[in-house]
Amino acid sequence: MPRDSSDRADPGDAALLHDMAEACARIERFIAGKALADYQESDLLRSAVERQIEIIGEAARRLSAGFRDAHPEVPWRPIIAQRNILAHEYGEIEHRLIWRVASVHVPALAVQLRNLRSTGGMSPPPA
Repeated sequence: MPRDSSDRADPGDAALLHDMAEACARIERFIAGKALADYQESDLLRSAVERQIEIIGEAARRLSAGFRDAHPEVPWRPIIAQRNILAHEYGEIEHRLIWRVASVHVPALAVQLRNLRSTGGMSPPPA
């Protein structure tokens, strides 16, 4: 039976996973040793974290449907939805929720991405 094109691995998926992993690492570096109060008080820190969350969401959106479907353990829809909120509904951003994303969900996502990249045969793109 022929496979649907959405079932095929897209060569760009590895690069997108790499971008997501790099954005997660940046967020983890940005917030290291920081607390919610630090985040709320710093326009620079909030802007930096929000931008990296946007990158994660945009890369997730661009992953092939086949790849996302093959890995339902990753919460793709909420990741993409968070990007859309930051990009389009920026007046409605709740800093406590973004802090939770950055401090709880991003580290968990980073682990999932490492596992996907190591077990899925997806190595980082060449430098």
